[in-house]
Amino acid sequence: MRHPGSWRLGGGVGAVAGALLLSVSGFAVPASAVQTAQTGGASPTPVTGYPALTTSGPYEAVRELKQCGDTMFAVGQFTHITQSGTTYTRDNVFSFSASPPYTLTSWAPDINGIVDAISFDGGNCSNAYLAGNFTKIGSITAAHIAEVNSTTGAVVSSFAHSANGEIYTLALSGSHLLAGGAFTSINGSLTKYFASLNIKTGKNDGYVNLNISGTYQYAGVIKQATKVYNMQVSHSGGRIMVEGDFTSVGGHARQQIFQGWLGPKNLDVTGWNAPSFDSHCYYKEPYYVRSAAWSTDDNTVYTADTGGHPYLWKNTYPLPGMCDLAAGFSASETTVSPEWTNYTGCDSLYAAVSDGSVLYVGGHPRWANNRNGCNEQGPGGIPDRGMWGLNPANGQLITNSAGTAGLYTMARANADDMIVTAEGVWIASTNRYGADSCGGVTGLTGICLLPYTSSSTSYTSGS
Repeated sequence: MRHPGSWRLGGGVGAVAGALLLSVSGFAVPASAVQTAQTGGASPTPVTGYPALTTSGPYEAVRELKQCGDTMFAVGQFTHITQSGTTYTRDNVFSFSASPPYTLTSWAPDINGIVDAISFDGGNCSNAYLAGNFTKIGSITAAHIAEVNSTTGAVVSSFAHSANGEIYTLALSGSHLLAGGAFTSINGSLTKYFASLNIKTGKNDGYVNLNISGTYQYAGVIKQATKVYNMQVSHSGGRIMVEGDFTSVGGHARQQIFQGWLGPKNLDVTGWNAPSFDSHCYYKEPYYVRSAAWSTDDNTVYTADTGGHPYLWKNTYPLPGMCDLAAGFSASETTVSPEWTNYTGCDSLYAAVSDGSVLYVGGHPRWANNRNGCNEQGPGGIPDRGMWGLNPANGQLITNSAGTAGLYTMARANADDMIVTAEGVWIASTNRYGADSCGGVTGLTGICLLPYTSSSTSYTSGS
């Protein structure tokens, strides 16, 4: 789910608009609490024409999107896709042109389970690394990880393809393919949860030795297992953020998230630590930091969190804790506290990405700026379903011209991944709640592209 793709700055911040004061549910909102969108960032109106998932039938999802060369690759949980009224069989992966008319390719490996992640060997787009919860590709046994030809779908036999548990996330760092998941062995190695694989052989190359361990323990908590769920390499390539279910990483106390240094000889834990994430959320969601994103200058880290509400919450407002919110932190290699937070009011966020002008955050929120409500619009809350656009400097919502709703909206599906390319902001999501629209345009189940246009978005800077 979940790694930044190629990047483009979506235009600079323009002139500051006039101060805004409005009333939501009878509650006065100060001028600094919202951002008024004018023109800029990515357009809030999507383009169309690319493949989509079906909205009827079982749950389906695009888990991750990745561009390599002139082609977009989509992976997830689905059996059929549609484009221009025609239905095609695609078992959990497909690819299409990254620019109009977004032509679907013939790439159609027969994969018998969920594909969570896809990666490539740098600019080499001829083969793709796939990871997830599958056991066969075509007639070939391939357990949770494999390298396949990106034209024919054939398994590359020289790359080892056997892990004993689901692999949720992949990232490339130099000659190292980093894999995170719930496995306790991978391609002959007994390294648990987070491993570095040789990009040619798939064997453990020894670059990662962090001894990740632990799970969250408190009264009533659901059964869970240690895992690495997501990761994001910084734009400079020097650091990595890693999210998952653990309490110890490389001998350091870390919960929910840690930062690693991608050194020349090994990956090591930096001094970055966010003790705010040591607190527990609702007992049904003990692991709640589902994604992180780097600012374009690598100086800030943004998180997208689920979790419901804090454990043993007493129904008091404003909401405490770090559950169901977006947050911004300094990326400095030291102990940090959130520089800002923006609460959904007990709805989940799963994905985030920034293009320097806007921080895009997605999940299934109904409101933003909603620290005074839980499963209802509290005082100060602003309707904004599915996806937010935030000022990356202070986390304040970018609203429509009337200030009554967020500018960037989609149906209340689960946005699972977001990337920024030269075309715009791509969003991978699900068909949950029968969702089939993005920015008011229907027929966009699973994938939405908010394009960059000739005009640049600007917004009030807030305070």
